[in-house]
Amino acid sequence: MGLNIREAEPGDWPGLWELMEPTVRAGETYCWDRDMEQDGARETWLEPRPAYVYVAEEAGRIFGTAQLHPNRGGGGSHVANASFMTAAAATGRGVARALAAHVLEQAAAQGYLAMQFNAVVETNTRAVALWQSLGFQILATVPRSFRHPVHGLTGLHIMHKDLVDGGR
Repeated sequence: MGLNIREAEPGDWPGLWELMEPTVRAGETYCWDRDMEQDGARETWLEPRPAYVYVAEEAGRIFGTAQLHPNRGGGGSHVANASFMTAAAATGRGVARALAAHVLEQAAAQGYLAMQFNAVVETNTRAVALWQSLGFQILATVPRSFRHPVHGLTGLHIMHKDLVDGGR
C-alpha cells in the first residue's frame, strides 16, 4: 500500500467531508448530531492550534483522518486526545492502524505524557480492539451514555495509554 500520512491542508476539506459524512450520518461511533451540516463538521474537525489534523491518503484519495489536541487545557494539557475516522473502503487495509501509530508518534514528539479517549462507543468493537492492541486500557465504561441507532443505549469507554516519560 502506498499510504501517505501528512498534516491536513485547507484544500483537503472536500475529501475529508466525503469520508466523514457517512460516519456522521450513521451515528454509530461519534457523539455528534447525525444532522450536522458540513460547516459545523468543518469547524469541529479543523480546530486551530494546538490541534493538528492528519490525513491518510493514497493516490490522491483520503482514506482516513485524525485529529490530535490536548484532552483538557491548563493542568490537563499534558494528556493528548485524538479522534479518528476512516473510509469504509479502508476497512481491513491497515489504514486505521497506520494512522493511529502516526498520531501516537506525533503526540509523544509533541511532549504529551499520555493519550486519553473520553468516548469510545463500546459496540465499536473494531476500534476497541485496535486501541487495546496498541496498549490502551479501558479505565471505565459509562453505562447507557450513548444512544446507538441500532443497539439502543450502550456504554462509552474511557481509554488511556501512557506515552513517554518527562513532561511538557
